[in-house]
Amino acid sequence: MRTMNEEKKEKTVLITGASNGFGMEFAKLFARDGYNLVLVARSTDRLKKLAYELQDEYQLPHVCTITSDLTRPESAQEIYDAVRSSGIKVDVLVNNAGAGVHGFFHETDLEREQAIIQLNVNTPVALTKLFLRDMKLRNEGKILNVASLVSFMPSPLMAIYGATKAFVLSFSEALTNELQDTNITVTALCPGASNTMFFRRAGATDTRAANGTLSEPADVALDGYNALMSGEMRVVSGMMNKLQASASGVMSDSSLAATMRHLMEEETQQQEERETTHEQV
Repeated sequence: MRTMNEEKKEKTVLITGASNGFGMEFAKLFARDGYNLVLVARSTDRLKKLAYELQDEYQLPHVCTITSDLTRPESAQEIYDAVRSSGIKVDVLVNNAGAGVHGFFHETDLEREQAIIQLNVNTPVALTKLFLRDMKLRNEGKILNVASLVSFMPSPLMAIYGATKAFVLSFSEALTNELQDTNITVTALCPGASNTMFFRRAGATDTRAANGTLSEPADVALDGYNALMSGEMRVVSGMMNKLQASASGVMSDSSLAATMRHLMEEETQQQEERETTHEQV
């Protein structure tokens, strides 16, 4: 008879954006529980370092790294083909990679935002389509899509990011309904502002949100992991974020947008506006 750990070692998880932040923490959690890993990110060096460390620490039979720029439309098919050609069966898919850009929509760069839409929406959809078909044939599998607290509300000054994360949540919950009579589950993880590289890469390090109370990536990943393993449809990570998500159901969209704009404005900008108002008075 096989032990539980031996059975887990037969399972494989594919994680996008695995080289840092939530993705790295997800990799550690799955490795701890004996899952073989397929780690995907743009940074070859960081990926290989993480893969070596986890394989060595947990004595995993198989750890595979795939260097891929997920803003490329063809990336999902390339990843799927590489996995299939290696004879790997993906039991769990974690669509974690994502990005945003800070600023007024009429001032931000369109090409960059189109790349963000590809990364946050099109590539996860394609990966889900490709791997879900295989899961459906086996009638078994799990998918975790990383959405956001802003999935519940308009997000001025990060309009594209907020819209993509609203899509991710809606998409995930629709799939949950479609798959309700199967042994496949889809879970949406909705974290709030977190201590990752997100704000720096988005050019939003001076915003109120970035300089407020931030969740730790390990805590967020653990919430997502536990919800995924329990087959939950959605999890909001963090008590304060849960309260904000609940409040979004009773507040008007205009009030939500005003709150999010306040959080996403730069503190220096707020000071300048206060000084201007004082001069006018």
